Amino acid sequence: MEKILFTSESVTEGHPDKMCDAISDAILDELLKQDPQSRVACETTITTGLVIVMGEISTKAYIDIPKIVRQTIKDIGYTSGEYGFDADTCGVITTIDEQSKDISLGIDKSFELKQNDVTDNELEIIGAGDQGMMFGYASNETAEYMPYPISLAHKLTYRLAQVRKEGVLNYLRPDGKAQVTVEYDKNEKPIRIDSIVISTQHDTTVTQETIHKDIEKYVIREIIPENMIDKDTRLFINPTGRFVIGGPHGDSGLTGRKIIVDTYGGYARHGGGAFSGKDCTKVDRSASYAARYVAKNIVAAGLADKCEIQLSYAIGVAQPLSISINTFGTSKLSEEKLISIIRKNFDLQPNGIIKMLDLRRPIYRQTSAYGHFGRTDIDLPWERLDKVAVLNQYL
Repeated sequence: MEKILFTSESVTEGHPDKMCDAISDAILDELLKQDPQSRVACETTITTGLVIVMGEISTKAYIDIPKIVRQTIKDIGYTSGEYGFDADTCGVITTIDEQSKDISLGIDKSFELKQNDVTDNELEIIGAGDQGMMFGYASNETAEYMPYPISLAHKLTYRLAQVRKEGVLNYLRPDGKAQVTVEYDKNEKPIRIDSIVISTQHDTTVTQETIHKDIEKYVIREIIPENMIDKDTRLFINPTGRFVIGGPHGDSGLTGRKIIVDTYGGYARHGGGAFSGKDCTKVDRSASYAARYVAKNIVAAGLADKCEIQLSYAIGVAQPLSISINTFGTSKLSEEKLISIIRKNFDLQPNGIIKMLDLRRPIYRQTSAYGHFGRTDIDLPWERLDKVAVLNQYL
């Protein structure tokens, strides 16, 4: 019988795209600390010796953007010219405008308010900051309700950063990637690891033989369960044979270019909108978090083994245009009934999502690497299971 394989990848915080995500979210957090009502759409691009921060921001806050950029890069680990990029000497260019007044018009006063289609106690309703569709997913495949391949890939890249920062492998540099291919049985249960690919930036003095031995011992064997690796599992460690030139010196970076890494590793669908650098009025971000929150609580409550939620919005309109659900034949209730339950127990208007998940807070920088979902190392409101008890009543 042909193998059933699925592959997902993750990248470290020192990958140039992830550096841009981190900078954009660090700027967002600093703005929210001073002004929780800040409207932010901040993007970053990076290349050898240069960072450019651009976008639209409306806020009462004052922040020192170059200082934030440099500190973020230092935190990631690019602190020496030997790495091809140095936080202290790189150039920083900022080009920021105010949020478009046309967009603000739709957020400040929703379509429903303009049509007087609300009651007096609903006057806080805001419109969605953009049109589009967003997806959320959860599965009981892992303890964190995530697909197994992306869960393992994130843990490997997180471990790569950990052994570098703690000095366990002090020859490592910040850039790196991991990719995991999982074999499933006919019931879609993971049964073994087919292959693991790890590429990690390193200094010039270390041999590839040392890297291969150390990465297997201190990274792979520390993360991958022993019973999931067998004699046929293939390990590819720095398969090109050398990875000295990395980070922005090796490749340019851009905010929002790792959206599959950020979500479910390709296992579930994606609406296409990036997260980093956007405040919570942008449904690209907030509605994706809400959809994950709904899906995770449904699965944790035992209503389904898998759940994918799609939400769609129109700019300036508060109510979602549609709510769609797919439980892949695993639900104990009809999907029509599940949508009714969702509408009753989750307020999926932008303002409802913001209140439900308390999103006007500086919590975003920590999400910029190692995934926005399934995190157990940080407390994220959309990962909480506080709706399980309510949903259990429908069984």
